[in-house]
Amino acid sequence: MAATAQPNVKNVWLGGVEPMKASYGKLMMWFFLVSDTFTFSALLVSYGLVRYSYPAYAGKVVDFVSSPTYWPIPEKVFDALPFLHGLHAPLVFVGIMTFILIFSSVTMVLAVEAGHRNDRATVEKYMLWTLLGGATFLGCQAWEWTHFIHGTEGGTVIKELVDGSWVSKTVFGANLTVNQYGPPAFADFFFFITGFHGTHVFSGVVLNFLVFYRTATGTYERRGHYEMVEKVGLYWHFVDLVWVFVFTFFYLV
Repeated sequence: MAATAQPNVKNVWLGGVEPMKASYGKLMMWFFLVSDTFTFSALLVSYGLVRYSYPAYAGKVVDFVSSPTYWPIPEKVFDALPFLHGLHAPLVFVGIMTFILIFSSVTMVLAVEAGHRNDRATVEKYMLWTLLGGATFLGCQAWEWTHFIHGTEGGTVIKELVDGSWVSKTVFGANLTVNQYGPPAFADFFFFITGFHGTHVFSGVVLNFLVFYRTATGTYERRGHYEMVEKVGLYWHFVDLVWVFVFTFFYLV
């Protein structure tokens, strides 16, 4: 009895090593990025809910006893520039940081494109530029944190209850319990959201360095492809895109 011929039906989820024409590594990277998107979304939504439960306040001095606790306007807080003491430039430094990170995303695109052409020298060049951009962004963020923690020269006068009586004191800078800019939640969200994103940038810088090193030593050239550059590129673009949302929600809104 002749065997019944089976129809030649191709199922993208059965057999083969590249379902939907994407390698296993790319699929896992996409799964990770989607899950990480939920984490950042939850943080930004939480920030928005807390942010709009406070009235906005454009000044620098807050009386926590006789008046409500006001939410500071970011452009009044982040208005300093390195080496330019006394110059008020609202959000200029944060804008420079954003430009650096976006520019590094452009160089990553060029590195991926060169990898598709198996152009080792060009991949090295643009991976180096991407690496330098990420490291510069981290350096800028470290300065911003330092300035935020140190505070302004005048500080902010607040009142606290000590031994049954209210005592005035001047607070400089910010920490996780009190800060001169407004309610403690403002500093909490600043440290957590920008710190969480900074951790991602640091991880991306480490990955970019490894890719640059392996490119320079010819590892991917011997493999015959530069897929790892593309996978790390997906992560780096995600980090850049998230910063656009962090910049918009935290600094602009």
